Amino acid sequence: MQFSDRRVRDSGFALRLSLRAPRATSRGGLRASALCALTLSFTFGVAAYAQRGANAATWFEGARLIVGDGNTIENAAFFVEGEAFTWVGRQGQRQPPQGATRVDLSGKTVMPSLIDGHNHIGLINEKDGSNTKANYRREIIVDVLQRYAYYGVAATLSMGLEADQELAYELRDQVIPNAARFLTVGKGIAATPIGGPTGEPRLGIPYGARTGREGRDHVLELHTRGVRFVKIWVDDRNGDVPKLQPGVYRAIIAEAHANGMEVLAHLSRTSALADAKELLNVGIDGFVHLVRDRDVDDEYLAAVKAHPKVWSGPNIPVPATKDSIASLAETLPAKQIEGMRAQLAQLEAKGNPPNELFELHCRNLRKIHDAGMVIGMGTDGTGDGFGSHEQIEAYTRCGMTPMEAIVAATGTNARILHLDRMGVVAAGKEASFNVLDANPLESITNTRRISKVYLRGKELDRQALRTGFMTTTATSTR
Repeated sequence: MQFSDRRVRDSGFALRLSLRAPRATSRGGLRASALCALTLSFTFGVAAYAQRGANAATWFEGARLIVGDGNTIENAAFFVEGEAFTWVGRQGQRQPPQGATRVDLSGKTVMPSLIDGHNHIGLINEKDGSNTKANYRREIIVDVLQRYAYYGVAATLSMGLEADQELAYELRDQVIPNAARFLTVGKGIAATPIGGPTGEPRLGIPYGARTGREGRDHVLELHTRGVRFVKIWVDDRNGDVPKLQPGVYRAIIAEAHANGMEVLAHLSRTSALADAKELLNVGIDGFVHLVRDRDVDDEYLAAVKAHPKVWSGPNIPVPATKDSIASLAETLPAKQIEGMRAQLAQLEAKGNPPNELFELHCRNLRKIHDAGMVIGMGTDGTGDGFGSHEQIEAYTRCGMTPMEAIVAATGTNARILHLDRMGVVAAGKEASFNVLDANPLESITNTRRISKVYLRGKELDRQALRTGFMTTTATSTR
């Protein structure tokens, strides 16, 4: 993998924004002349955007800094020029450059903005709750990406349900005002086009592959569009649809690897353990769900240890709480919030019975974490933007420390998704970070106590976004 030469120069600092993947001329070789020919599915183009303020040089000081790699700096200071951090250290180690704007963050905590590595956005209009392929329009997707940004999420990876692939690839290559970056795997691959997620709006979107040749052809098509990750659904939906067969996903994995791509697997609720074992043995790169049909066994944990580079995005089914609904009330229509509160009241009236699926996920997360599996973070969300906070809270309920949960959703996610300029607060990295009113290392729910969000070096106007979310229609920024 190598970088392109496309750059933005601001305040003398070169920002490398585009990532390109090598193209294979055959299943084994590389054509040197094509090394930089294709952008990855999450290449970032250069576009104008209108967040608050100009790309000035700004000196921040006084905060507790959670770096995103497991380290913390008390009384930190950092310097932002244009879109990037250019110096990070402790207050007093260096004096602010002459002429720089100074921001006092005493009493605050700063952390990298979150990264959501698994979602399905564009089909649901958060303003009216409708769910249809017709919603997959620029203005709907931009509205969703701005919701993610509002909650301190800097990038999102759309995982295989692109009702309009051309639009998805167009948005992938843009930096959109006040919005998280849109990343995509293009269309995912199931046994048939109706073998992916259920529900009419999602039916017919995936590629179908009943043979190894069909699977390889779909991988090659994705490769020509600069896609880095191939999503596969290994699921028969409780016997209602054909399941992607081992011979087919072996061919998909082989073709993807020959072309410098990686393959990520959806696991079912009926045969996940058996499928995950086989997928590990044939070279899968990551799982976008935990094993969720039964408790993992020693054989699976041994396979996990034997494949230390394979990662998992646990995607825990998180029950709603009063606190999460209160946070969503900032951005969702009152009618939707009323419905959520009514559902929660019904559960409380029943004595809050145990959520068996949540508990199964918790047990399996503890086991794979203890076995050393790499843990990232994905929400499987459809558009409200808040799910990342719910996921990392669930991680701590399932045995991870707050620091481990934060790193999973920042530094680790950036690494496994090849977002080389994101995920940590360090010189040369993209200056996307959240300023919090309380310390999430003491309580992980403090990631929700957002004072300010900075995206690519500029403060987000969260109040203006909140006002826009409550209007009746999503409007295009084109």
